[in-house]
Amino acid sequence: MTKLKIEAFYDKNYKKLMLIPILLLLISIGFLIFNYMQTGEFVEKDVSLKGGITSTIYTEKEVNINEIENLFEDASVRRLSDFATGRQIGIIVEVSNVDAATLKQTLEEKLNMNLDENNYSVEETGSSLGSSFFNELIIAVLVAFIFMGIAVFIAFRTFIPSIAVIVAALMDIIITLAIIDILGMKISTAGIVAFLLIIGYSIDTDILLTTRTLKRKDGKLFERMYESMKTGLTMTFSTISALLIATLFTNSIVLKEMFTIIIIALFVDIVSTYLTNTGILKLYLKNEY
Repeated sequence: MTKLKIEAFYDKNYKKLMLIPILLLLISIGFLIFNYMQTGEFVEKDVSLKGGITSTIYTEKEVNINEIENLFEDASVRRLSDFATGRQIGIIVEVSNVDAATLKQTLEEKLNMNLDENNYSVEETGSSLGSSFFNELIIAVLVAFIFMGIAVFIAFRTFIPSIAVIVAALMDIIITLAIIDILGMKISTAGIVAFLLIIGYSIDTDILLTTRTLKRKDGKLFERMYESMKTGLTMTFSTISALLIATLFTNSIVLKEMFTIIIIALFVDIVSTYLTNTGILKLYLKNEY
């Protein structure tokens, strides 16, 4: 599709295209509210945020993860692999409703092995500590979002374009949260940190788009938006490619979680930036036509 055809299609359908991310946002909000009503949480948290026990068993013996998870009411089991060879060197078991002694005894019986300080370690997080840590991280995200909004208003000094940037960033966070929930991912402290990074990533393309659209006067409005989109998509897909490679090759559970969340958010950002933000800017600057 040539540039002229893209422009003609966009001029005709930009209002309809704006509805796509708006509908996604409304569905995501509805899903998160429904999940909260059912479980008391917007998104499922792991033991580092809600409290519980994380145990690591060092073993090369093949383990059926599903069978281990079925031993407990609320458990998550992951393989621990050697970085160089990818060979399994153990498993990590997370539970939130079992004491340490019962957990160890149950695992010994199931795995048919003696667990001691040489092949077994356990870390316990109190529910009050996990809840406090979660609340502090959420406050950090909210403060970062507020300061981001203030910085955007100072940069552009115009209400509607600034709101467009903030709305796009808010869409990225809410829709990404809903997708994580749908995928059944448990969010940890690393996941909250990933959302802090998402705020920076999301406004990057929006500020690029808004700056080129408002402050440059050369060429038509669509041409400025189109050039901004090419630059922004190049940046976004370069980041996605790097994170995909890192996700495939790293054995760190923490990094995998962070990279996965950021990749999802970057795809969401493409929709929110180039369908919502561009549409708002086009309506705002329609007098240029």
